[in-house]
Amino acid sequence: MKTPENNAIRAQFPILSRQVNGKNLIYFDNAATSQKPQSVIDALSDYYSRYNANIHRGIHTLAEEATLAYEASRHAVQEFIGAAMVEEIIFTRGTTEGINLVAYTWGRKNIKAGDEILISGMEHHSNIVPWQILCQEKNAVLKVIPVLDDGTLSMEQYRDLLHERTKLVAIVQVSNALGTVNPVKEIISMAHQFGAKVLVDGAQSAVHLDIDVQDLDCDFFAFSGHKLYAPTGIGVLYGKKELLEAMPVFQGGGEMIKEVSFELTTYNDLPYKYEAGTPNIADTIVLKTALDFIKSIGKEQIRKHENELLDYATSQLESIPGLKIIGQAKEKVSLVSFVFENIHPHDVGIILDQQGIALRTGHHCTQPLMKRFGIPGTIRASFAIYNTKEEIDSLIAGIYKSIKMLS
Repeated sequence: MKTPENNAIRAQFPILSRQVNGKNLIYFDNAATSQKPQSVIDALSDYYSRYNANIHRGIHTLAEEATLAYEASRHAVQEFIGAAMVEEIIFTRGTTEGINLVAYTWGRKNIKAGDEILISGMEHHSNIVPWQILCQEKNAVLKVIPVLDDGTLSMEQYRDLLHERTKLVAIVQVSNALGTVNPVKEIISMAHQFGAKVLVDGAQSAVHLDIDVQDLDCDFFAFSGHKLYAPTGIGVLYGKKELLEAMPVFQGGGEMIKEVSFELTTYNDLPYKYEAGTPNIADTIVLKTALDFIKSIGKEQIRKHENELLDYATSQLESIPGLKIIGQAKEKVSLVSFVFENIHPHDVGIILDQQGIALRTGHHCTQPLMKRFGIPGTIRASFAIYNTKEEIDSLIAGIYKSIKMLS
């Protein structure tokens, strides 16, 4: 139900007052991107209205103000994920670019013919395709950790796949299609026993889970701002300092250099070595505002509310005849995917949209995972701090209406 605290949070999101197709908007597509609080919207406007300038190079007042705000976001991210030092925080366009950066730099330098890279059967395409490209280029081998029927990974088979030829494990911490929370700390520890490095895709986990990269001991961690109430086009790649220093550069241009001549170029120190050209200054600055919003509520309180929504939605969905939930892991975030045997997910999504309910249908950029379950896709409802049980009641009513119309 709606509590005073929940109403106060919802009031901070102007888009939630809009109507879609004559109905009050119900937004259940948070795993794709979250909505933005007024504080984030205001911070973006404030930058462009008051101190829009390029950073790091200028000595005038606007440039200095923008630079300070930009670097304040880097410090906020360091604290948010528990990095040892600010130099380990690289700003990117998002999770996808962070993964590609590692593939094209660390991967091209360290992966040789016959080496093996392990990924899981529940990876997003952005954590599959870069490694396929790298393996094709280096004549390396890509191997896959199987997914069990309940939507969890086979840790026994993972253990069997690890050996001295394993050079990298690239693993999602939370499945965007199933909501499964993978035991990444255990996965990392097991990989390190064989000398392999580990990249964690934190696109779905950063907003839900407490992240401490030092405790996890991951070598790389990538996530996107737009899934945790920040604007699109800003992301973070964390890497251990010794790895980042040893990696070749990703892109050439301004800022990533120290000295340039026609004979020789020397590269900048971390983290600027990997931030060529004018960055996404505005959205990077506002990332701190989004992290401050999360901090003001508290991850524990956010999880408590979202878990209540997940439990309620799951129990309500399980009571619908002919509906099957895909992904029954004990450890999940606030996301539920489901199918009907004789109804295509897109048809349900269209009817729900007519009722103002926004959720995601399709393969969720996890086509191999959908193939594993023998389905074309799922209907996915994903919940955030501003969602309510009343909205879930509307979803359930909308599903019944869809069944009636499509049967």
